[in-house]
Amino acid sequence: MQVARLLEKQAEKFLDKPAIICKDQSISFTQLKDISFKFANSLTDLGVKKGDKIAIYLPNGLEYVYSYLASWSIGATCVPLDFMLTGDELISCMCHAGVKILIAKSKPGISFSVLKEKCPALEKIIICHEKIPPFFSFEELAQEGKSTNLQVQIDDKEYAVIFYTSGTTGKPKGVLINYQQLDAPPMAIKYFVNNDIYDRDTIICPLPLSHLAGIISIQANLAFGVSVVLMERFSPLEFLKNIERHKVNWFWLVPSMYYAILQIKEFDTFDLSSLRWIVLFGAPSSIDTVRRFHQRCPRTLFYHGWGLTETNAPTTVIPTGSQKLESVGKPAPWIEIKILDENDKPMPANQVGEIAVQGWTVTDGYYKEPELTKQAIRHNWFHTGDLGRIDDAGDLYIVGRIKEMIKVGGEIVFEPEIEAALHKHSEVAEAAAIGVADKLRGEVPKAFVVLKAGSSLSEEDLRYFLRQHLAHFKIPHYFEFKTSLPKNRLGKIDKESLRKACGI
Repeated sequence: MQVARLLEKQAEKFLDKPAIICKDQSISFTQLKDISFKFANSLTDLGVKKGDKIAIYLPNGLEYVYSYLASWSIGATCVPLDFMLTGDELISCMCHAGVKILIAKSKPGISFSVLKEKCPALEKIIICHEKIPPFFSFEELAQEGKSTNLQVQIDDKEYAVIFYTSGTTGKPKGVLINYQQLDAPPMAIKYFVNNDIYDRDTIICPLPLSHLAGIISIQANLAFGVSVVLMERFSPLEFLKNIERHKVNWFWLVPSMYYAILQIKEFDTFDLSSLRWIVLFGAPSSIDTVRRFHQRCPRTLFYHGWGLTETNAPTTVIPTGSQKLESVGKPAPWIEIKILDENDKPMPANQVGEIAVQGWTVTDGYYKEPELTKQAIRHNWFHTGDLGRIDDAGDLYIVGRIKEMIKVGGEIVFEPEIEAALHKHSEVAEAAAIGVADKLRGEVPKAFVVLKAGSSLSEEDLRYFLRQHLAHFKIPHYFEFKTSLPKNRLGKIDKESLRKACGI
């Protein structure tokens, strides 16, 4: 993706059409290009060169978009860091990446002076929304730079992004994404929805721009000329208000966000008629919930898809109009998938094994981690850590992560299968299952359940219900009712927190 060229092309074509709408501010395609180029020129004046690492530590907002586009316009490598990370986690990731420039916003508990001291490669810090000498002001740099394109020649194989998947909680894994791979998500979206994309469309992004799921909205903006309604954070009520107010045409969400939307009492009062299609990414246990959402807007096409940061999702998506909603479909023509056993041998149809992916969209590996890269990429196939099966028609079904497999007295139980059964109960708002130690059977399932408001559902009631949907050894041995479940920044249930709470 040649970002600077796309910025010029879209600004010339759309002029004053809204490119990004954030809170009460609307930025045109012309303004998006001009401010991004001004900031890019200011970065070069600060000494930034092709390949230099620029960390972004911000909540969703216009500054985040400008930071990406300016960095990509001069061939730098962005290191987006989740705004929920602590100071120690920031230091861990920035030192590992060798970050030269940090673009950030003040946050309690974060000392920029300490970051500068602890990160040897860090030369300059740019602060948004306030002046903190001796650091640079984002607003001044974005206003004072020249609004001309620097005409930097960028090779497709140079790295555009390093996405960190862990911080001090484990060895940092920086997923490498090159400039060619920036084209992958919009290409896949266009293919999977049969070109049902128009430059008059408006999309909405409540997902963090520090993650691939959020950054795809910027890629779509550049590739298709769509307007993007950017939310600072996900709020189900505000999400619905934005769809109605801005006549949103399509979006993608993770399962827990659909759950949250369905809990809104006013859900049925919103006008969602502008929606043409919606997408679910993230879990095999949520189809019944999405069906309930889909009943509210039956004319809207529903897509179920799958993919990872390492594969530049979306990697597979069900075909338009498919009723095989439990499936995540087939890959695009430029991607191959197969199911492998423990010895990396291909498995026959309908057998569960690890999903492996091959194609130009797949990461080259993990930054400065050759051993981790060798473990993940074997014989030119990326081993995803996800379990799945491919049916006789070639459609992929996600079973869960390898670590979501519970061995109950020799029987294999998949956590998402339990979660799917729990979600079938009309009074269950959210659910998660994990395996816990058991002296007799080795492991047994434990369920964490959030009930809908006003529900008096008991553990006995739930056990009786599950007997109709699960074999006896799959029924949770323990139930824990909670008011909420921990989430990560993408809105997915944080099972690692649940496991740690159980001493696992």
